[in-house]
Amino acid sequence: MEDLLGNVSVSSRDESGAPTVPPSMSIDKLLPALLECFGIILCGYVAGRTNIILATQAKGLGSFVSKFALPALLFKNMVLLDFGDVIWPFFFSILVAKVTVFFFVCVLTLLVGNRESRYSKAGLFPIFATQSNDFALGFPIVEALYRSTHPEYLQYIYLVAPVSLMVLNPLGFMFCEVQRRKNGEPSQQSKLHVLGLVVLQVFKNPIVFMVMIGLVSHFLLCQKIPAFMEQFVDGLANSFGGAALFYLGLSMVGQLKKLTRTTVVALILLITAKLLMMPLICRGMVEVLDNTNRSTLNHTSLSNYAFLYGVFPTAPSVAIYAAHYNMELEVVTSGMVVSTFLSAPIMYVSAWLLTIPWMDSAPLASALQNVSFDISIISLFALVWSLTVMILSRKYHRIPHIFTINLFVAQLLVCVGMIVWNFVVKQDSFVAQVLSFTLLYGSLYSTYIWPGLIVLSLLLMRSEEVNFRPGLTVITGWGLPFLAVSVLLLSGHRMPDTIDSAFFYGTTQVMCTSVVLCVSIAVCGVSLALLSRRTQDYQNLVSGSLSGSEEDLRIPYNAPVQGSIEDTCTLGSTNTACQMCECACALPQTRPDVTNTKEEVSIQTGQCGQECTSTHCLLVEEEEKETERQNTDIQSTRHVLMCLILTVTSLANLCSCLWWLFNKDPGRLYLELQFFCVVANYGQGLISFAFFGLDKHLIISPFKKRLESVWQWWAQLVSGSEVSEEIRLTCNQFLKYHKKQCIKDIVHKKRCGEKSSIQAFLGTDMVVWLQSVGLASDQGEAVLYGSRLLDGGVIQHITQQHAFEDQTLHYRFT
Repeated sequence: MEDLLGNVSVSSRDESGAPTVPPSMSIDKLLPALLECFGIILCGYVAGRTNIILATQAKGLGSFVSKFALPALLFKNMVLLDFGDVIWPFFFSILVAKVTVFFFVCVLTLLVGNRESRYSKAGLFPIFATQSNDFALGFPIVEALYRSTHPEYLQYIYLVAPVSLMVLNPLGFMFCEVQRRKNGEPSQQSKLHVLGLVVLQVFKNPIVFMVMIGLVSHFLLCQKIPAFMEQFVDGLANSFGGAALFYLGLSMVGQLKKLTRTTVVALILLITAKLLMMPLICRGMVEVLDNTNRSTLNHTSLSNYAFLYGVFPTAPSVAIYAAHYNMELEVVTSGMVVSTFLSAPIMYVSAWLLTIPWMDSAPLASALQNVSFDISIISLFALVWSLTVMILSRKYHRIPHIFTINLFVAQLLVCVGMIVWNFVVKQDSFVAQVLSFTLLYGSLYSTYIWPGLIVLSLLLMRSEEVNFRPGLTVITGWGLPFLAVSVLLLSGHRMPDTIDSAFFYGTTQVMCTSVVLCVSIAVCGVSLALLSRRTQDYQNLVSGSLSGSEEDLRIPYNAPVQGSIEDTCTLGSTNTACQMCECACALPQTRPDVTNTKEEVSIQTGQCGQECTSTHCLLVEEEEKETERQNTDIQSTRHVLMCLILTVTSLANLCSCLWWLFNKDPGRLYLELQFFCVVANYGQGLISFAFFGLDKHLIISPFKKRLESVWQWWAQLVSGSEVSEEIRLTCNQFLKYHKKQCIKDIVHKKRCGEKSSIQAFLGTDMVVWLQSVGLASDQGEAVLYGSRLLDGGVIQHITQQHAFEDQTLHYRFT
């Protein structure tokens, strides 16, 4: 790998050209094992989604798996475990890796988390990052890979798993108990009593209990299960695999719906810790601790096995812990689903690379170059589109959008630089190569710096004590990267015969890239932590002010309105903001498309014949302020999420640089990381397009309105009426059985002008009410129910400009 890895060979070949190191795993059985595992998971998901197995039945299956099948499996393997074949440095490597990740996530959560839920997050998030699905999903994968080459590796699953169950999880439970005490759930209890409860809970766990019984029986029974109980234990143990995978699919149903914008940041960080940090630290610990009496072949095989073990997804039991404490359930359950499906391609690609017997540097370097060129072309079109949308939406003069545009320009120059480099590197022109390299890496370093600056600008905008200067930020975003490239050009030495831009200046370039990445990650990480706390305080302040203004607008239901009828309604008024206000001169009109019968209740629409004299509608102004605040929060959230994802890719780039600097033989897994970094570096435009390429007001809303109008036209053409039978039945049912109670519960008389009022309710209140009375099972069904009432003319927005939404919009009964 002379060109790709800087004069470091990944593997060697003998004089005949054959590989000297045979593969340590069997890849041909991996794909069938993955298909088997995820096929059973899919069957469980389909069974839960179609209600073939109900939620209560799924809980019964989960109880069988966790309290009978898995304890029997652990007991059996603890008795049969051969400690003589155990490589203890590997065991301690995994132990140190899990402890490291646990405390890193715990400390970071305590620093960033808000005071109301800090300890619950610090207890559950580290468990999420360290407890793997070792038995249901991990064991079949390890068996498929190592059964024929290293069968002794299978027993490590049963040896390593209790580390989380008996050592780390109790620490997380202690944090959860502390949060319970702070929330005032239990009665006054001493710290010693809480510690005793946690220890008792751990020992009452059937899994921990059977592990201890199995270890004692291992020495008492001399590694042999008695014949009279062997078949009984085997029957329970053998039932674990399929049942556990099926239950995993059942537990995934409906979990992603619980994911909100506020939990996405935590979810991204947890997935990064579980699927990126955990495998890298596991492999690194094996490299450090297992370097004494093992052969090179076994040492490499163990380090690769440790990497694969770290990729195993989070166990479903973490969701059970979250449900037990009723804390952070949305993040944990959604993260379990995402980590499970992300782990499959990572495991397959990793295992595939590890089984390649040898690698030639020329085709691999060429493959990296081709991938970089292709992804740059695609990303270039996405960035041109995103920049055009940003300019047409007229957001380019706002902060932080002005910095986002600078990031887009830097990403676009990266794509142009890579396209130019693809042609220049093949020519023997030193000046052209240096110029294209300067453009490429000056822009690439700029893309590393800008995410931190964008988050820092969001933080400084919330601070009244700092004089924020946008011009200085722009100079920093472009000046520092090109200054770093200038230092690299003056101090570095160009590597001969290389086409990989990442190693054009060898070790000096890798060190320079590492410094830039460390600065960027530090700035973005610290800014995100401080911004998280500022945002929580800001949201509490805003929610308090909004609730206060809403109470000021409310008046008693039967209170008289100031002024006379003549003052309230005037002919010839041109104000449309309050045209639906409650006026004495309102004339009801019956919709012709909904008929009356003796059994049915008619649907009538009240249309105000005169318009209110209010020059400003307070309710509409409140909606506009709330909409503006939500748009600001959404834009801020988009910037934070984009910068967070870009920082995660920067962390992957930093891991790649450090891996190469501190390993004489980086190995085949390094190639996987290299390909990921190439796609992340030159495909940044796709991330930008995902967040800012589809503007709501410019693209999504017009397209949605056009699609809705076409759909309504088609529905009327097919049905022959404006209102469908389903809408008519829903409206009649609501009017006959639920309208009076709904008015009593959520409708309030609110002042919308100086001398006018309206009986209205919020869309959010209607959604909650529909679920509370059983007309809807979740938020989605409630919005659908409300939309039918609006289409049927039972309710309408006060200005008739909005459909029914789960927002702080004001609606009224007609």
